[in-house]
Amino acid sequence: MIKFKIILNILGKLLVGESFFLFISLLVSLIYQGNDTTAFLRAGLVTFAVGTFSYLLSKGVQKDLGKREGYIIVSLVWVVFSMFGCLPYLFSGAIPSVTDAFFETMSGFTTTGSSILNNIEELPHGILFWRSLTQWMGGMGIIVMFLAILPTLGIGGRELFVAEVPGPAPDKLTPRIKETARNLWGLYMLFTAIETILLYAGGMSFFDAINHSLTTMATGGYSTKQASVGFYTSPYIQYIIIFFMFVAGTNFTLSYGMITGRFTKVFKDEEFRFYTLVVLFFAFIITLGLIAAGNVTGEQAFRDALFTVVSIITTTGYATADYLLWSPFLGMLIFVLFFVGGSAGSTGGGVKVVRILLLFKNSFYELKRLVHPNAVIPIRYNSKVVDQRTVTNILAFFVFYILIFMLSAVLMSFWTPDIYSAFSAVATTLGNVGPGFGEIGPMENFHHLPDLAKWFLAFLMMLGRLELFTVLVLFSPSFWKH
Repeated sequence: MIKFKIILNILGKLLVGESFFLFISLLVSLIYQGNDTTAFLRAGLVTFAVGTFSYLLSKGVQKDLGKREGYIIVSLVWVVFSMFGCLPYLFSGAIPSVTDAFFETMSGFTTTGSSILNNIEELPHGILFWRSLTQWMGGMGIIVMFLAILPTLGIGGRELFVAEVPGPAPDKLTPRIKETARNLWGLYMLFTAIETILLYAGGMSFFDAINHSLTTMATGGYSTKQASVGFYTSPYIQYIIIFFMFVAGTNFTLSYGMITGRFTKVFKDEEFRFYTLVVLFFAFIITLGLIAAGNVTGEQAFRDALFTVVSIITTTGYATADYLLWSPFLGMLIFVLFFVGGSAGSTGGGVKVVRILLLFKNSFYELKRLVHPNAVIPIRYNSKVVDQRTVTNILAFFVFYILIFMLSAVLMSFWTPDIYSAFSAVATTLGNVGPGFGEIGPMENFHHLPDLAKWFLAFLMMLGRLELFTVLVLFSPSFWKH
């Protein structure tokens, strides 16, 4: 039997935690004397009150959390956080529409980066900071974050961690889930601080530097400028952001190994090498294409190509160039990257590099098995035999991903003027990428779509962020059977 009281208890604690971050944004609003101060005060108090009430209503609940409760909590928390997270937009009038406010907030927490805003630079500092903070909170995972900072959330920590970080599991930093969460978030905060300092040293204002650092490390892509990172023409700033996007799209366990001096482990990791190779290959081809077309010269062509490739493959979604102006061939290469994603154990979304790598290996090994039917040819990854269940899970993931993509694209075609925009809208939200093609390109956004389309795309964002299975299992009748 599903224990709904413990679900209410944990959601209550998490909402109290969300109110803390709303009050941080209130502090930013006070510092910059914005007109959104009252909005954050009201939003923070409402969120705190509801969270406290939920906790008190379920106080003393039996502390045993099962897998089913874990899946429900992890799926619900992204919806509930977005519901309360959109309150500052509504109370301040920055986004008066409930649909648009929810879309912007869900896009923030899931680090998708798709936006409906056309007046970013006119928004008060508190709203801009909250917008960036939603991505930073969601980047490493809401549950993972609170496992790290809330001692009382130790209830069923493993079930919650597994439900929020599904798929091919990255190596854990430590055997204990809570300690792993703390190490991940410690590293996350360190990288964010270093990037802030480097961007500030490069000429960004401190406010812009910290906002771009929050959304870079989250691979979210929200910017304080309407023109995104393209507003900053400094090669230094763009290369710094490229580096940290690449780091954020790398398995954080490997980053931890790099910092602790285990360099050989990093460079021997198959996923990291494949991830690096894909980035360099696509950047090289696109650079040649830009130079051949006469769009830009040598270094500028390389920088635009590398920035775009890293931004898309890590699902950050920043833009320095409008790839819709490039040749159809280069545009097709960019679209292919929508289906790659970052590494397992990173803040990047998408399919994930390790899944693609293992899918390729399985396909090639299947050819060998046809030639040598009696041979036992196991799939190896980092010199270890991959369990057949993992391979089956990956194959199932791809089947579901393609099926959902195709059906969703057909549905979106009713709301978009062309199939081009429909396909890219689904690909970019399901993959948590951000910008798309057609009417939702890197220099455009989603504001013109009908409300129903925005609610549907918001669902796809959550579905993609939780890598399908965590959400899809809730639609299985057997899940709800006692």
